Amino acid sequence: MTTIVSMLRMKGHDVEVIGPDSFRTIPCPSYPEIPLALNPGGRFGKLAKAFRPNVLHIVTEGPVGWAAWRWARKHGVPFTTSYHTRFPEYVQARLGWGLKLAYALLRYFHNKAQGTLGATNSLREDLSARGFTRLVPWTRGVDLARFTPEPRRDWKTELGISGPVFIHVGRLAVEKNIEAFLSLDLPGTKVVVGDGPHRASLEKNFPQAIFTGRLEEGALAAAYAGGDVFVFPSLTDTFGLVVLEALSCGTPVAAYNVTGPKDILAGADGCVGAVNDDLRVACMQALNGDRAACRAHAERFTWEACADMFENTLVPF
Repeated sequence: MTTIVSMLRMKGHDVEVIGPDSFRTIPCPSYPEIPLALNPGGRFGKLAKAFRPNVLHIVTEGPVGWAAWRWARKHGVPFTTSYHTRFPEYVQARLGWGLKLAYALLRYFHNKAQGTLGATNSLREDLSARGFTRLVPWTRGVDLARFTPEPRRDWKTELGISGPVFIHVGRLAVEKNIEAFLSLDLPGTKVVVGDGPHRASLEKNFPQAIFTGRLEEGALAAAYAGGDVFVFPSLTDTFGLVVLEALSCGTPVAAYNVTGPKDILAGADGCVGAVNDDLRVACMQALNGDRAACRAHAERFTWEACADMFENTLVPF
């Protein structure tokens, strides 16, 4: 969203982002890195009145999102929403709750919008089957200048190994299903880039894996490019921006045959990875990936196209 906001401003739009940083917050239970706004309703109304928007888009279904939703409905303001995260599955993974009630709540939230933006065909098909309406396509993009095939980090020399390097990049949280990757019987070495609440547990349970912590900018791109296969074990993501970043760096992707990776990898000219219900099979197949084809496939996903799609779905009032 930071990228989209920047591109909208470059087009001449005046954009105001009202997020948790505009309110008093508390840490999200079991996920303290995420701030939750306390009682944002009254202040949201004042901020909206001062800005006087021509269009309103609600990004997430958190406390600020619900405050915007109530304000819009109270004042008869049409709005759009987007479905970024499978919150019902995340709640189930963390707390063991069922899906039915959570989906009913989200359906009530999104179906009041003039349109709900979803990143992939399979996600929109799934939401439609669950009773969501007015679903609109909205893909994602990748920074092709930042994520490049060269330079490549030489993991094999650095780690003193001869086998392939299977790499994962992302937030280390329970819902990301990283254990499924680290538990696989694979040749070579597993490298995990990133940080998060689940890191200590993963390091303890999988001491043979290499954990680098969070990497930024060029170091991150070089890490991606240095992998022989990028492994994406999540079962709950709605897209997977890291999949695009890996492809942009020329690294083939292995993933489960689920929403996000199966949509991104579809239609490639040449082998850019593999999806399979057996993640190990996908990993071994992805070793045959064509790095040039990976980069070429990533070049189909631009932030310019993403911003245009977003702009064209907005509803004036």
